[in-house]
Amino acid sequence: MTQSLTGLQVISFESRLKNETTALLEKHGARVLAAPALREVPLSEIPEAKAFAEAVCRGAIDVLVLLTGVGATLLLKAACNYRPRAELILALSKVTLVCRGPKPSNALKPFGLRPTFSVPEPNTWREVLRKLDSELPVAGKRVWVQEYGSRNLDLLHALSARGADVRAIHVYSWTPPEDTAPLKAAVLKIVRVQAHVALFTSAQQIEHVLSVARELGMAPAVRRALSNDIVVASVGPVTSEALERHGISTDIIPGHPKLGHLILAVARRARMLVGEKRERSGQASAGFARIGK
Repeated sequence: MTQSLTGLQVISFESRLKNETTALLEKHGARVLAAPALREVPLSEIPEAKAFAEAVCRGAIDVLVLLTGVGATLLLKAACNYRPRAELILALSKVTLVCRGPKPSNALKPFGLRPTFSVPEPNTWREVLRKLDSELPVAGKRVWVQEYGSRNLDLLHALSARGADVRAIHVYSWTPPEDTAPLKAAVLKIVRVQAHVALFTSAQQIEHVLSVARELGMAPAVRRALSNDIVVASVGPVTSEALERHGISTDIIPGHPKLGHLILAVARRARMLVGEKRERSGQASAGFARIGK
């Protein structure tokens, strides 16, 4: 395999697939600083699980939107604590199940369920709406949305605006990692322009990175370095939008919103983009002097 990232310092903020991400980057020759920015915290008790189970079994849900695989699994397992599994699955088989991509679709398989609609790439909330608009207008429908991390108000408001009776189910949240030392080290490398690429694989990562940077009094410097000197790679449009909200433009976004495609895009384009970006900011010689060190 071409070592197209040889000597480049790449910061990865991925948590769940930290080891896999590091291994893939290192195969391309990168020096990797793994600084997980998220800690996934399942709710010990999902408050809405009982209400969800009862609503499903009495036929009070028309559409269930599943946004993540982990969340779908947590929700269905929690619901089985309140109603017999067979009864719940039979009732769910009569509900329109809308899955935001392959992960929630796969989460249905152990329960013997299949999605009614699987949303195409790039699997954002906008594709969810487009699929519903084209296949099942939601006016007058009772729509439940399995949420994750932060609330997707854009999706909830858009469904309500279309006349749906919307209810959200919150199944887990994202918090900063218990050990923030790697994140602090990443912030310092960014501010000192000692890294060449910053890899973002979810929208919430930038929030936690900037939160740690604020604690260090370095948030403006992080935004400035990411804008001017560091190549910013984003897994997809939702993550890119989150970066844009903080004034940070994305330099690399893959054709498909998947980790493997992202790393291939970084391997192919990062070295050239580092040079272009630092030349514009007057850092070309300093930036490339660090490669290989």
